[in-house]
Amino acid sequence: MEDAIPKTVDEFIQIAPLEAQGLMVQLKKLIETTAPEAIGGISWNVPIYKYHGILVGFSLAKKHLSVGVDSIPDDVRKSLEEKGYKTGKKTIQIKFDQKIPTREIKKLIIEQAKLNKNQQQK
Repeated sequence: MEDAIPKTVDEFIQIAPLEAQGLMVQLKKLIETTAPEAIGGISWNVPIYKYHGILVGFSLAKKHLSVGVDSIPDDVRKSLEEKGYKTGKKTIQIKFDQKIPTREIKKLIIEQAKLNKNQQQK
């Protein structure tokens, strides 16, 4: 990504390398259809979606996207790793030649939205 500083999720995608753009568009669509009430924007220079707090975000590395969520339960982590995805404490790496693990990411977004909403109501 050049020296341009994106102000929207779409701008972030547009200035990303072509090899990453398709995955990012798919990920953006997945997030926005799973949590249509979430508001997307740029925080910490990366796309972040908020719903009663931070819901999910993603960033770009040299050869993969990194999807960040507050927590990844063991069952989801195991499923992702069995499918060849690398996970960190709060991240999932999706290489440019991999498909987005739709089922798992959707589950994580739904669970995080519930947690965020419950935390705010306390």
